[in-house]
Amino acid sequence: MCLAEPMDRKETHSPSGYGKPPWVFKGRALYQLHLVKAETARAFIPKDLRLVEAFGYTLGGFFLANYDDSPAGNFDELVVIAGLVWNRPTSSAWAARVLVNSDEACIHGRKEFGLPSQVARFSKTMKVIPSTPQTKCNGFLGMVGMFNSDSPKNSMDIQLSETKGSAAMNICHMNISPPVTGLDSRQWMGPLIKMSLPSFCGRTKYNPHLLEYSCKIECRVKAVAPAKVLGSPPVVDMDESKSSTELRNKKRSLSVSVLLSKPILALQFNCLEMKVEAPTMVSNRSENPLRH
Repeated sequence: MCLAEPMDRKETHSPSGYGKPPWVFKGRALYQLHLVKAETARAFIPKDLRLVEAFGYTLGGFFLANYDDSPAGNFDELVVIAGLVWNRPTSSAWAARVLVNSDEACIHGRKEFGLPSQVARFSKTMKVIPSTPQTKCNGFLGMVGMFNSDSPKNSMDIQLSETKGSAAMNICHMNISPPVTGLDSRQWMGPLIKMSLPSFCGRTKYNPHLLEYSCKIECRVKAVAPAKVLGSPPVVDMDESKSSTELRNKKRSLSVSVLLSKPILALQFNCLEMKVEAPTMVSNRSENPLRH
């Protein structure tokens, strides 16, 4: 799900400074899973790929990261995940939109991965949440390190806006507690885990081919309260006779609807180290079970 890109893979170092893969990103992140309507997810997924769905829903959400060490330096990233696509014997995530506050990361994501990357502004405000009385439920969760409600906590408000030159368009507002930037050393950060997140990408104007890649992640993970997302109601008219500009605007609205969908699980990744290999082109899928 991520990130950025070198200008020419044949070079030892790209003009953007990314160099050769694997590209390593360190920081922290919030990985939030949502139930997304299948009809919303299909607006982003190529017609020849099969959506993983049940009862009219797929599993999407977002990956919100703050990297303090990466080939592009310190930057923020929001990957909006439309849903899961069959990649037998498992499944892969499909990014509906990628927002980054780094020109280098945006260029890299478009050219190397064919991602729908856009430059954005992440306006952050920290707040202190007063302590709340413990209940039997959150008291137990606090004992195992999942929640800690007996002391004040920090929360973060993030206003996300896509930017183009001097113009800016509001995307959504997020309230995150605990925030994905900064750590309270007094709090338990969760067990150390290693995992791989497979993803498809490409099929955009930046790269027409279907590509696949995986992010190898090592981090400490714990369950947290889901982020609260506020945004404008989406526009759902996807009439293909519309102009390309109108369709882009409607896809932007639909990506917001993914963020506004119902969260089912939120995981905080602390001490994150993510290694991203260069994507590989997927061979012709004409007789592959990915197709309906």
